[in-house]
Amino acid sequence: MRERGLLITFEGPEGSGKSTLIRSLARRIEASGREPVLLREPGGTPAGERIREILLDPVLPELRRETELLLMVASRAQLVRESVMPALEAGRIVICDRYADASVAYQGAGRELGEDRVAILNDFAVGDAIPDLTLLCLLPPAEGRRRTAGRDLDRLELEDAAFHDRVYDSYRRMGESGDPRFRVIDAMASPEDMLEQALAVLRSLEHDLLTGL
Repeated sequence: MRERGLLITFEGPEGSGKSTLIRSLARRIEASGREPVLLREPGGTPAGERIREILLDPVLPELRRETELLLMVASRAQLVRESVMPALEAGRIVICDRYADASVAYQGAGRELGEDRVAILNDFAVGDAIPDLTLLCLLPPAEGRRRTAGRDLDRLELEDAAFHDRVYDSYRRMGESGDPRFRVIDAMASPEDMLEQALAVLRSLEHDLLTGL
């Protein structure tokens, strides 16, 4: 029986540089002789990408918070069954730009729907596809606003400072929870230093799929 692959997720508030970090890390993994599967949330599948268009469309401010949560979970359920589980069963490294923890932070805390309620829905959507590692790229909200100023913002990025403060606080609490799945990356650092932080964490796992990093 083939050994299960690795699911590594990246989380963080807006402007935290996680997408740049993912691209750099993927190149390092490829250089070690393995081709990671790169996914994103919401999205990552044809159905999920259609849902993503609705969720992030800035001209849909009337979208209710409950609807937003259920659409996020629906996209996630499709991603897990169509992409994540098949890749893990094939022994691949799966890297996902946001995952279930994003709904805990954004909808549970940011939208104030309740983190425990979101966790129940996540359990239904994710099943056994639990991340082996989650890298939390933590960046203070004020710095995130500075970094994203001047660019076209999506519906979530356009939310007020109080919303983004709640999101950040939720991520911060995950990093301080003591759960070994969560490892904090200092997103105030340079992109090069963030990559070195991430590589140090991955090397510490001493997993066969990560040799050569």
